Amino acid sequence: MSHVANVMISVEPDDRSAAEELSQWLQTSALRRGFGPGAVGWVGSLNETTGSDTRWGGGKYPECDVYAGALNHADLAGLVAHVERIVWKHPAFVQLFVMDQEQVYFRVWMFHGVKLRQIAPEGREEEVWPNG
Repeated sequence: MSHVANVMISVEPDDRSAAEELSQWLQTSALRRGFGPGAVGWVGSLNETTGSDTRWGGGKYPECDVYAGALNHADLAGLVAHVERIVWKHPAFVQLFVMDQEQVYFRVWMFHGVKLRQIAPEGREEEVWPNG
């Protein structure tokens, strides 16, 4: 049985190598949910979605660096904690978007000082679908 989470991260061009290191961590050393305490290993990867040959629509190329992936069995709290520990050149511009399998919108995380803070509220699904 799988447990999928959609993840995107937007970074400044100087932080592309850090985003690629994050993707490598997801492939080799990420915390895995549902496999027992301390289980680590492959949960997926993040691919760049904004390369020089990418168009999102319209006549222009994206003017941001975004990496995205569908992760399987990722411990999302562990993911957020890992992103917080990465040495970013421009942490104020890092935006982490996380949508777990049972959620219908992305939770957005940004640095506030040295800590990542969730800036999109929890529980909006319950407001829209109060009876489940």
